[in-house]
Amino acid sequence: MKVLLLGGTGSIGTGVAVELVKHDHTVIGLSRSDLSDQKLKQLGVTPYRGDLREPDYWSHLITDVDGLIQLATTFDEDMDQVDTVAMSAILEQASQRRTPLRLLYTGGCWLYGATGDGVASDKSPLRPISSFSWMIKNKNMLTDAEQISAAILHPAMVYHDEGGVFTRFIQQAQEGAPIEVWGSISTRWPLVHRQDLAVAYRMLLENPELTGSFNVAAECGVRVSDIVAEIARRHQHQAGYLIRNLKHVVAKHGTWAEGPTLDQQMSAAKIQDLCGWKPQYADFQAADF
Repeated sequence: MKVLLLGGTGSIGTGVAVELVKHDHTVIGLSRSDLSDQKLKQLGVTPYRGDLREPDYWSHLITDVDGLIQLATTFDEDMDQVDTVAMSAILEQASQRRTPLRLLYTGGCWLYGATGDGVASDKSPLRPISSFSWMIKNKNMLTDAEQISAAILHPAMVYHDEGGVFTRFIQQAQEGAPIEVWGSISTRWPLVHRQDLAVAYRMLLENPELTGSFNVAAECGVRVSDIVAEIARRHQHQAGYLIRNLKHVVAKHGTWAEGPTLDQQMSAAKIQDLCGWKPQYADFQAADF
C-alpha cells in the first residue's frame, strides 16, 4: 500500500515507519525540515515538505495514496484547531476519491480518564482529560464520514529502547536525583512497547474492513512503583522517589500533565481477537529501555 504518514519522525511514528517499510509498503512522510528529511530517508520513507498547520500544501496527496496514518500533534495551545483543520482538509480531498481512504487516527489511553479497578475496553465510555477532549469530536467526524474507512487507535503508555514514557524516570536515575512521580506511586499505567504498537498500526492498515476503536495495550495496568523500582535497579539508583501532586505538575507543565497521574487499566482484546495481534513484549521488565 501507498501510505501518507503524519508524525513519522515522532516517538511512535518512527516505529510505525520502520514496520511499514519492512512489510513492503510505500511510505510518504510529512516533513518540516532538512533534519526531518534525513531522518525519514534513513527509515526508508520518502519525505514530503509540509506542515500539519498548512494542509493546503499537502492534502492533495490524499487522492494518490491508499491510506493515511495520523500520529502528529503540536502539543501547543491550539493543537485542537490544528488537528481539526487538517482532518477537515483530508475529508475534503477524500470526497474526490473513487475508493474510500483507509485512515488510522490516534487517540490514546488518556481519553478514558481514570479507570481505577475497572478495565477500559474499546466500548467503554470516554472521559478524556480536558486538554485532549477535542479528540472525541474529531474521531467522530472521521468515523461518520462515508468516504473514510477509519480505525481509531488508543495506544497505552508507550515505551521503547530509547525510553519513551520512561525517559524522565531514566534521566533522573542516571543523574542520581530522586525519581519524580506525578500523582501517586500506586498509579497504574497500561503499557505497550513501540515495536508491538507499530505492528498493530500495520495490521489495521492492511485490514480496511475493520473500523471503530481499538485499544492497544500489552500490559493492562502496571504500578508506577514497579516501573520506578525496575529503573532504579537497572541504574543502581538509591536516591528514592519524590511525589508531585496534580496541582503542581499541571501548573509547571500544562494541563496535559494530568495524563500520567491517571490510575488506568486497559484491555486490547478486540485487536487481539480480530487481527491476531500478539505483543512480543508482554512484560516491560524483559525489554530494553
